[in-house]
Amino acid sequence: MGVLDTISGPRDLRRLSDDELDTLASEIRDRLVTACAPAGGHLGPNLGVVELTIAIHRVFDSPRDRIVWDTGHQAYVHKMLTGRAAQFDRLRVEGGLSGYPSQAESAHDIVENSHASTSLSYADGLAKAYAIRGEDRHVVAVIGDGALTGGMAWEALNNIAVADRSKLVIVVNDNGRSYTPTIGGLTTALTRLRTSPRYEQALDLVKRRLNAVPGVGPAAYDALHAMKKGVKDAVAPQGLFEDLGLKYVGPVDGHDRVAMEHALVQARKFGGPVIVHALTRKGFGYDAAERHEADQFHQVGPFDPESGEQDPKGAIWTNAFTDEIVRIGQRRQDVVAITAAMMHPTGLQQFQARFPERTFDVGIAEQHAATSAAGLALGGLHPVVAIYSTFLNRAFDQVLMDCALHRCGVTFVLDRAGVTGDDGASHNGMWDMSILQVVPGLRLAAPRDATRLRELLNEAVDVEDAPTVIRFPKGAPPADIPAVGTVDGLDVLVRNGARDVLVVAVGAMATTAVDVADRLVAQGIGVTVVDPRWVKPVNPALLDLAGRHRLVVSIEDSGETGGCGAVLLQTLNAAGVHTPFRLHAVPQRFLDHAKRARILEQVGLTPQAIALRIVEDITARPDAQPDHQEDRTGEAPAEVDRSM
Repeated sequence: MGVLDTISGPRDLRRLSDDELDTLASEIRDRLVTACAPAGGHLGPNLGVVELTIAIHRVFDSPRDRIVWDTGHQAYVHKMLTGRAAQFDRLRVEGGLSGYPSQAESAHDIVENSHASTSLSYADGLAKAYAIRGEDRHVVAVIGDGALTGGMAWEALNNIAVADRSKLVIVVNDNGRSYTPTIGGLTTALTRLRTSPRYEQALDLVKRRLNAVPGVGPAAYDALHAMKKGVKDAVAPQGLFEDLGLKYVGPVDGHDRVAMEHALVQARKFGGPVIVHALTRKGFGYDAAERHEADQFHQVGPFDPESGEQDPKGAIWTNAFTDEIVRIGQRRQDVVAITAAMMHPTGLQQFQARFPERTFDVGIAEQHAATSAAGLALGGLHPVVAIYSTFLNRAFDQVLMDCALHRCGVTFVLDRAGVTGDDGASHNGMWDMSILQVVPGLRLAAPRDATRLRELLNEAVDVEDAPTVIRFPKGAPPADIPAVGTVDGLDVLVRNGARDVLVVAVGAMATTAVDVADRLVAQGIGVTVVDPRWVKPVNPALLDLAGRHRLVVSIEDSGETGGCGAVLLQTLNAAGVHTPFRLHAVPQRFLDHAKRARILEQVGLTPQAIALRIVEDITARPDAQPDHQEDRTGEAPAEVDRSM
């Protein structure tokens, strides 16, 4: 039995010798590698915080003292030290451990915090609450992986600085990276600080000596301190924090557990807000991760734990965007690209390599990305903002009031839209279509396959008087589904039999819709499947088609409240089209982590479940048999079958 296997909670750490603690750190790294190898995970960030996490749990008393992780994907070690090490063989799989802190898993987890730059606000509120209630409890916020590039973190610091009653320790886990090397002025400042001289010991000695001199000593010290302050600020920006009124400790080697413990003990004794600046290296202790220049195994897929070689990756939706945005950039000198600390994950790395002067990584600052894009558009360029769907939630006001209000031609490309799965509730991109429906003038496209992604992206960047959005899911795209006809901009994917059911397929759910059609036809039910391509605004051609079918069915992998189906139903009612309507979408709730296919099964978005419901709806209707008039989509429906 190893040392790690004897740890049932943080208090067990305090009985270990230095040698045992060193062994524990080694065992944790081994467990991280073996746990992430089969299915992947956030390996690099956790390898970098092993000693730091051990030190935090030896100095502070969790869960009485609260620890908030930012971002939460660097909390694997925390999970191991709070009694969950034995469960790591089921990391990020259905029924197993979440990839983020989880209230449902442990009293030691207070917030999931998988969206960056929020820990300091949580911690500010917690610490103030304990002060008001008279509770002697500390709050520790561990902020790293680029989270200090987010504006919300600085809003929190501005308030924390004047909360002198708050027993709040902020650990800046400075590894110089988010997914990739962190960018911006703050990073430059912290980089200088890593190599700056240490003044504090010498200053304390001078202070004691001068203050001992009667009369002139204190005044002389004040003058010297002012000079020292100016020199220090010129070469080292700890003044950045001190000028806010925050006590600063560091920089400290985050891989030196003893040094980290000493710094944290000093911070704990202070009794007010303190920043402890820890220097770490992402991927530390695992050679394959440290040598991986792209992201140091920030979020790695399956790999060989011995060699570090990752399993070959097949084509994904993002690849189609990567190729097409470069082609667009070659023919359109006015197209520029923006991302929020996700150059590689969103597929902009090739555009950046080809057009570095037209590519901007703004850090974890989606709000700034959106409004900066509006400024670029107002300046005569066409920005393409590539981010994950779930992160657009944070920039809604900027999309609404800064882009749409000013009719700015900005294209938002939302990767990982719909149900994503393994990363859990916060990363499912099921909110974007509901949120964006309320934005006046905005145009939203949902491609059904990689070919349509390329086509719609080109159409989107041609729009200069409104924001446009292209959204697509995680993983491999399906085989292309060619249209068998068109109706005023709608692609007709299936025409078979009478006009019984009109299926409106949104984006990647087109494959499911075509499968549903096959099942219905086998039951003798006529079906038409259409892909609107642009799902906002509602294409008027849908109103006419809906009025000439017995049942309208919409299928989407986004929220059922306010989504495409809900808006289509509202539009039909307003137009006086009262054809019975069935909406198939994701229930408006937070979804547990599992594979995309499994989640779709759980929420009833499988071909079998949808087809069964349609059959029940059709057979329950008392109206007459459908007629077989010729359809506007082309040939007589009974004579035309789907071609694939």
